Amino acid sequence: MEVPNRELEQSALSGLFTREGITVEVLIYRFANVADSWSLEVVDQEGGSTVWTESFLSDQAAHKAFLLSVEEDGMSQFLEPVETLH
Repeated sequence: MEVPNRELEQSALSGLFTREGITVEVLIYRFANVADSWSLEVVDQEGGSTVWTESFLSDQAAHKAFLLSVEEDGMSQFLEPVETLH
């Protein structure tokens, strides 16, 4: 079964964020023209991606979750490689 391409709506809260000398791109998005929940993704300078598994009722809630994560764990969390299972 083929999955149709769907347009994404990007929040105005998306954009570059710099702290501790590290810049990441914060992406907050949902499917366009639908009242779906918002997704949160952070892309580092190398193109690595961190995606939250939870969704958010508003783009403001997603942005707040990002800021809280930065306050609690710092920016380096987005640069560390993901653990691999062996």
